[in-house]
Amino acid sequence: MPEQDQVTQVHELFDTVLILDFGSQYSHLITRRIREFGVYCELLPCTQKMADLHFKPKGIILSGSPYSVYDKDAPRVDPAVFDYGVPVLGICYGLQEMTLHMGGKVEACDHREYGHAMLTVTKHADHPFIDLLFEGMEGENGEMQVWMSHGDQVTSEPEGFRVIANTRTAPFAAIAHEEKHFFGIQFHPEVTHTLNGKTLLRNFVINICKCQDSWTMESFIDKEIERIRQMVGPVGHVVGAVSGGVDSTVAAKLMNEAIGHRFHAILVDNGVMRLNECQVVKKMLGDKMGIDIKVVDAADLFLGRLKGVEDPEKKRKIIGNTFIEVFEAEAALLDKEHGGEIEYLLQGTLYPDVIESISFKGPSATIKTHHNVGGLLEDMKLKLIEPLRELFKDEVRELGRLLGLDDELVWRHPFPGPGIAIRVVGEVTKEQVEIARLADHIYIEEIKKNGFYRQISQAYAALLPIKTVGVMGDKRTYEQAIALRAITTVDFMTADVFSSFEWFECLKRISSRIINEVQGVNRVFYDVSTKPPATVELC
Repeated sequence: MPEQDQVTQVHELFDTVLILDFGSQYSHLITRRIREFGVYCELLPCTQKMADLHFKPKGIILSGSPYSVYDKDAPRVDPAVFDYGVPVLGICYGLQEMTLHMGGKVEACDHREYGHAMLTVTKHADHPFIDLLFEGMEGENGEMQVWMSHGDQVTSEPEGFRVIANTRTAPFAAIAHEEKHFFGIQFHPEVTHTLNGKTLLRNFVINICKCQDSWTMESFIDKEIERIRQMVGPVGHVVGAVSGGVDSTVAAKLMNEAIGHRFHAILVDNGVMRLNECQVVKKMLGDKMGIDIKVVDAADLFLGRLKGVEDPEKKRKIIGNTFIEVFEAEAALLDKEHGGEIEYLLQGTLYPDVIESISFKGPSATIKTHHNVGGLLEDMKLKLIEPLRELFKDEVRELGRLLGLDDELVWRHPFPGPGIAIRVVGEVTKEQVEIARLADHIYIEEIKKNGFYRQISQAYAALLPIKTVGVMGDKRTYEQAIALRAITTVDFMTADVFSSFEWFECLKRISSRIINEVQGVNRVFYDVSTKPPATVELC
């Protein structure tokens, strides 16, 4: 697969730590913490076979898990991990999995341990290497605050291991092998509740795995541009999927920097975009940034295929498939113009999209299919090129800033590939899209006017599949309801609802405008759900 070739080359450019995910809600935080101090890392399901890896990691981290190691369907790691010849760090469940594999003992606790604990570190003068994990972390009296979340714990360390830390209730809270570079900890260093947890992770990847902290967006730009040029070649052309969002715009700008006018941006009007989106994007990318862009009106085609469809996954698949079909048709026309050199399709896929679309239990456990990583045609003729596939949202924003994009664009809220189709809960029609579109426009306009836009990570209005009773002009109404969503987040893997007293005053003004200006709406709700358990989008 072409995208695998891309990933392989990225790993060749930067030292990489492999994180194997056992289903923990904190796994993505491990990835974020390590990236923050300049080391590239990748999260894969714990079922990953080491023999199938297309790169050589410099270290491996085993995540926590909601499972007990004694559950019938408990996830298991490939035993080859422990013969791979690189340092291994087991966190919580990862510690227990390592312990069982190496011959130690794990038992159920008398009660589940969840919350703060005080950790005491034990020094080993005869084996100073195993002391590196806690270097620079000790607080007063040699203790430090950590965060526990487990129902089982180690009760006997495997042969060759030593205890390097303990708590009052966990005598084997941290262990290390005397010769092999294997470490296991019962607590979670990736959460902020563990003071100096980032220091522990840094100690592991920098001091123990010997990774170079060369992962920066400055270094990424130069290397990625060179990598794109090598992939595409001196005469190859790329057709680009752009939407006006920060992801596709940064990807387009990067591609334009790499190959100039051999990059052809195509904006597909799928009928479910924001108000006046096509005109704004064409002016921004074409006139201001000098990118070759074409707008394709395919609104009737998309809306026709969405007729009668209510299931969110079906919507995403239909839009994804139709999207690629339109691109292939346009690429064929460009191919004739440029002598058959169109080979690649650019997409602005981000790392959270990839993470949320994989699961160690297979597709049945997937939260939702993302437009950029799901719904692609099996016989797609174009090869995918995804320069942002390894990046989180904050990394993309930094990349955009370094590429010279305006702050207004860099900080633009995300907009999903399937657009307003997944913000109309239920059947998607032209009329329903228009209601959601106008409500969303008013919402964002008021947020900007009142100075909240940069404080919010993402906001949108969605149309609910219900009607409620209201009174307008002394008459009874029976009309639809709008749900407003506004969240704050760093990486879009977890999110909190945006709230403040001033914000709720603003919401009342927004509600009034929507009800008065959007025909067919008589009620507005505010979604106060966090992620998890909810997702950012309603569908």
